[in-house]
Amino acid sequence: MDETDSQHRFEAMYRQTYDQILGYVVRRCSSPEDAADVVAETYVIAWRRMAELPQGEAGKLWLYGVARRVLANHRRGERRRATRHAELTAEIGALYARPAPQIGTDEVGEAMNLLSDDDRELLALSIWEELDPGEIAKVLGCSRNAARIRLHRARKRFAKALEEARPPLRRLEARPLIEKESR
Repeated sequence: MDETDSQHRFEAMYRQTYDQILGYVVRRCSSPEDAADVVAETYVIAWRRMAELPQGEAGKLWLYGVARRVLANHRRGERRRATRHAELTAEIGALYARPAPQIGTDEVGEAMNLLSDDDRELLALSIWEELDPGEIAKVLGCSRNAARIRLHRARKRFAKALEEARPPLRRLEARPLIEKESR
């Protein structure tokens, strides 16, 4: 493939996937600036690896996988910087406390906060990105069956976390209804 064909193919792929990849990344980054950096890096990698980029729908899923790995690298870098900052701050005697980011105070947000990063990612790919298990498998680089099993388990853990996130009073209110139905 010559330079001109590669450029046209890249531009077409960019126009077709940019909004979806941007939405995927924005929902996972703490700031718009970080999201812009991750999206830019995703497309730089795509440009460099145009020969490996699959055609059509598979290309979009390939880009989701690239974006997922760029996000993972970004998060690792953020963790390294935060750790080093805390160490340096401790060395000079200052206390450094950073509040944990929260999705919200609602029960669903609390339940999501109780899940692992992997479970949150699986549920987000399924719900926010509206990907089926086969597509999720391609993004994660695993088999369709493995994606289905992981998604099933993540949903079960979410249901359990949602139950734990419910205020005690709401749990007690739900119990008599269950008892009445079973009679």
